[in-house]
Amino acid sequence: MTDFRPRGFQLLPVIVKNLIIINVLFVLGQFALGSMGIDLADYLGLHYWRSEHFGFWQILTHMFMHGSAHDLNLTFWHLFSNMFALWMFGSTLENMWGPKKFLTFYLICGLGAALCHLGVLGYQYETLNNAFNAYQLNPTVDQYEIFLKKNIPLPPTTQSAADAWNYLASWQQDPSSISMSNDSKTMLYKHLYGYTNYGTGKHIEGVFDEATVGASGAVFGVLFAFGYLFPNTLLYLYFFVPVKAKWFIGFYALFELYNGIQNSAGDNVAHFAHLGGMLFAFILLKIWARRNTRHYY
Repeated sequence: MTDFRPRGFQLLPVIVKNLIIINVLFVLGQFALGSMGIDLADYLGLHYWRSEHFGFWQILTHMFMHGSAHDLNLTFWHLFSNMFALWMFGSTLENMWGPKKFLTFYLICGLGAALCHLGVLGYQYETLNNAFNAYQLNPTVDQYEIFLKKNIPLPPTTQSAADAWNYLASWQQDPSSISMSNDSKTMLYKHLYGYTNYGTGKHIEGVFDEATVGASGAVFGVLFAFGYLFPNTLLYLYFFVPVKAKWFIGFYALFELYNGIQNSAGDNVAHFAHLGGMLFAFILLKIWARRNTRHYY
């Protein structure tokens, strides 16, 4: 990134510094509680509103959660990439706007990203739920196979998904079995909604219980604002390839849109949350410009 920083520029301004500290503390708490069998993402990660884990506070708290308590490598890189981008681009914005304005911007982008993600998630999950309801009206082995192929990608990524596919092979050996037809509905219900293991009393999560975590929505808002306000600043990809910020941000937005529409099997990235962060950043910048607050000191 080209050095255009004015005198008095803080390399680690107060809000960026404290956001990084808070995110690190949340990850440490996540692993500490995870070692005791408590998954903090169940309480603070963002959940679909039909999930038994959903809480209204998650719209805010999910921004401080990263990765998984069961995967150190994933968590480290998820946290590092978000915090590095926050520092690289957010420091410039906070120095220009001041702490209060920057924090307001950051939180609104994160909240906006969450709302966009919930909207897309709601559409996807309601479509899936409607497909399941339709299947229950005609639970044949052929319809079961069609449902699996459309809604449970291979290779399976969860035990319930693997069980659902394995059940198909068993049912195909006796396609006229009424009991297997009835059991297939239970199998799919468990995959979608989860179930309680009565031996342990623990709720085994289904598709609708999956949590979304990360500061990416807010960070993408910061990234967009930097490209919008400093469009011709050079960013050096891989430290060697110079690219103007406006082209880098534009390409990144198209990349996220493409991947979000593709919705590839095994892709667990919330692409529309990233785009939501960018969208709310654009809206907020326009509102501030109309109020004639172009200089945010």
